[in-house]
Amino acid sequence: MSDYYEILGVARAATQDDIKKAYRKKALQYHPDKNPGDSKAESQFKTVSEAYEVLSDESKRKIYDQYGADALKGGGAGFGGGGGHPGGFSSMEEALRTFMGAFGGSQQSSGGSIFDSLFVFESSEGERQGASKKMNLSLSFEEALRGVEKIVSVTNYATCTTCLGHGANSASDIKRCTRCQGSGQIHQSRGFFSMAVGCPQCHGAGKTITHPCSTCRGAGRVKKKEQITITVPPGIDTGMRLRMSGHGDAGEGGAPPGDLYVYITVEPHSFFERQGDDILLELPISFSEAALGCKKELPTPLGEQCLITIPEGTQTGKAFRVKGKGSPNVHGQGKGDLIVTTLLETPVNLNEKQKELLKTFADLEGSQNSPRKRTFVDKIKSIFSILV
Repeated sequence: MSDYYEILGVARAATQDDIKKAYRKKALQYHPDKNPGDSKAESQFKTVSEAYEVLSDESKRKIYDQYGADALKGGGAGFGGGGGHPGGFSSMEEALRTFMGAFGGSQQSSGGSIFDSLFVFESSEGERQGASKKMNLSLSFEEALRGVEKIVSVTNYATCTTCLGHGANSASDIKRCTRCQGSGQIHQSRGFFSMAVGCPQCHGAGKTITHPCSTCRGAGRVKKKEQITITVPPGIDTGMRLRMSGHGDAGEGGAPPGDLYVYITVEPHSFFERQGDDILLELPISFSEAALGCKKELPTPLGEQCLITIPEGTQTGKAFRVKGKGSPNVHGQGKGDLIVTTLLETPVNLNEKQKELLKTFADLEGSQNSPRKRTFVDKIKSIFSILV
């Protein structure tokens, strides 16, 4: 027999939630009601149900992890050995009981479709929380690096404070739906199948309101504009998002609200450019500064000052790294670096005296003063000599 973890498609360290989610997905895929007459699907349904029956029980799971499936034979209903069906449930009824338990339904046979209980479970899950919302937030370069608090206005559905989300003037105005008897669903027979659909009279709520709330008119929610404070952590960047728990739409019937997701856009800076947690800066230097060397005092992205030394003979494109002067890591794991790249500026608008001095320098300049130029010229000459 295959490994139970492999059957459900989960890791051996999977949590109970992971195991339940994996089982629900596979059980729905192989359920007999969705695969009528398919013996292979029926066998698969029994197999995944057996795997879930073991792994969802911590005591059985420990025995299985240590000794394997054989140690569980004869240890209870649903397992091989004792029922004469090694490697699977002895009957479909046992597998269906496991299915019902995993989906929150009663493990007693209801006489209807197994999906009736599934419908009830999924409906209650879906009404548990209101809709989540999203918004865009633009930050300056400095705000993103330093972190900031922003006050923004949002308009959401909020629980009505008059009826507390119930939609009625008073508790006596809420009546059980006479058509579905409060279940929120009615059963329809289609051939051999019994299907559950939402009750058209109460729209699945299971109740009707005789006198709606005068504030929300029975909706249980009203639109409300409010101001909220968004705390932006230092080091956030474009494309990241923040989750504001409970700032989405309120759920129906007084259920809790959804969340607000804030998507970040950082405006570009005039001089600095961000690359991960590092900050890039192009530093223009003159011909004489590059040739003779100099010291430069520069501002950092966070408003501090740093001093860098430009050595003699620095070429354009030379990068200097200033440790710890970049952006803070958004997860609090230190800071990036400030990377300064030199950009050599050729002098323009020369006066006569400057031109004379440069001409004198050119007359005195030797090949040792421009090693890259000499190497380049030598390579060009060698290429032409080959061609000739």
